[in-house]
Amino acid sequence: MFRYVGLIFRNALRNRRRSILTIGSIAVSFCIFCLLIAMYRAMFLGEATPTQALRLVVRHRVSLTQFIPIYYRDKLRQIPGVRDVMVWQWFGGTYKDSRDPNNDFPRFAVEPDRFFNVFPECQMPDDQKLAFQRERTGAIVSRSLADTLHFKIGDRITLVGDIFPVTMEFKVAGIFDVPDGAKLMYFNRDYLRESLSATSAGRDMVGAFFVQSDSAENVPKIAAAIDSAFDSSPYPTKTESERAFELSFLSFLGNIKIFLMAICAAVTFTILLVSGNTISMSVRERIREVGILKTLGFTPGAILGIVLGESAVISAIGGLVGCVLAAGMCRLVANSPGADYMPALRTMSVGGWVGLISMGSALFMGLISSVIPAWGASRTSILDALRYSG
Repeated sequence: MFRYVGLIFRNALRNRRRSILTIGSIAVSFCIFCLLIAMYRAMFLGEATPTQALRLVVRHRVSLTQFIPIYYRDKLRQIPGVRDVMVWQWFGGTYKDSRDPNNDFPRFAVEPDRFFNVFPECQMPDDQKLAFQRERTGAIVSRSLADTLHFKIGDRITLVGDIFPVTMEFKVAGIFDVPDGAKLMYFNRDYLRESLSATSAGRDMVGAFFVQSDSAENVPKIAAAIDSAFDSSPYPTKTESERAFELSFLSFLGNIKIFLMAICAAVTFTILLVSGNTISMSVRERIREVGILKTLGFTPGAILGIVLGESAVISAIGGLVGCVLAAGMCRLVANSPGADYMPALRTMSVGGWVGLISMGSALFMGLISSVIPAWGASRTSILDALRYSG
């Protein structure tokens, strides 16, 4: 069959306009297919970093929008295996013009004296750490956020609250580096509490707690112990890993796994139709040529292999172009504002088994879609082929 490789390539690109359009259709379809696989891998199959593996998030069992009392913090620290506990509060709000996507970045209220214990991957000079811990209005921003919005030490940041009806003024006390390059801002939770009115229920309620375990082996035990401790309280908890907590934001959109699988199935069906239609048209146009090839000694098996090879070549080229396009799309998604809210998206890539699955699927679907026309061509008798008029 290898001696027919040149013939296969020439026939595959024989009708250049149709071949280019077919390759383009397959490339676009496989770009979507590959992008969805990369997204599925990043969100559901990615591994936590060593520091993430030690962190748990404690929130209200019903919903992320329900708060839990701050006095839970002292009880959490008493649970065996817990190394540290930190308040974590989503603030939201508006920075300058909300229509500018660069102004939409996550901002959280935390405890400065606990922050670097719970998040040791956030690196910052010691003098800036002290400034953040001592200045009540101090805030720290990630390096990528500072580069995007041109923040410098000492700059003022004003946030107009929406969840919390307050307008808060901050001073940039430090700029930290984070491995995934996320755009983030953290400020003192006590400052938020003092900004709320004395009668506000939010003063003594928090969105969640970050709990640091003393070892990865104790994480499941700690999670079970925490939820058991507050099971019968008015504010029952749900304790989960940091990655599971991130994915819980997607629960508002429904079952994302089924959604991604359904789109992949639709894309696969489209590829089969496009590739099958192209090969069928090509075979119908060359029925007489098939008869001539058979008179020259080409066996039915050779005819079958040539047609299957043409389909495989077109699908492989389309799949390769689609993977290249998907790699660019993954880079765009990883650097988009949405990745700041879903850090797992920053790990999206087409490398490794994602690329292998995509290219393997391209070849497989190319072969499957051409089986019927290829089989029909190989079974056509010489007499029927030569008298075929189209």
